[in-house]
Amino acid sequence: MQSLVKACAQPNFPAEIVSVLSNNLEAAGLKFAADHAIATQVIDHRDYATRDEFDAKITDYLEKMDVDLICLAGFMRLLTENFVNRWRDRILNIHPSLLPAFKGLHVHERAIESGTRFTGCTVHFVRPEMDDGPIIAQAAVPIHSDDTADVLAARILEQEHRIYPLALKLVAEGRVKIMGSIAKIDGAELQDRSLLNPKPEDH
Repeated sequence: MQSLVKACAQPNFPAEIVSVLSNNLEAAGLKFAADHAIATQVIDHRDYATRDEFDAKITDYLEKMDVDLICLAGFMRLLTENFVNRWRDRILNIHPSLLPAFKGLHVHERAIESGTRFTGCTVHFVRPEMDDGPIIAQAAVPIHSDDTADVLAARILEQEHRIYPLALKLVAEGRVKIMGSIAKIDGAELQDRSLLNPKPEDH
């Protein structure tokens, strides 16, 4: 969230953050937002008998704030199908793996235990299924032989701070078109450099 706030504060960035919303009064992001003169709102899920009532309250607030896009960051509650469909193609999420691999929780531990040489992070449009939807941007991160979950998470977080503002910029500029389950990006510069892990020996 902080990386998005900082990006949106830059001249000519095509998006503006109008509010930061949380279901947790103690969320650190609320103070950060307030310190940057951004409106904040807390909607506690425990005040509502059902998930649908909770999500309906969120929609009421977002409509009141005239929101165009929703960027999830550290929001650890599953949204209802009705909510996701109401805001279809207008909700972005970031996940700390190279989707569709390692959906859900404990992704860093699972990536290390799997023996895969790369993991990373993904920004995608949200669909009702968990950690599913057209992929906008990804960053690949090598897994080192001595990595712990915390060390790997910190390395991936650096890339999360790069690709989330990038993905938001592309969407806000209207350059992302969804075709079925794939997000096509107009004018995207192709990456032609390959990553190898382990690093090849010089000969």
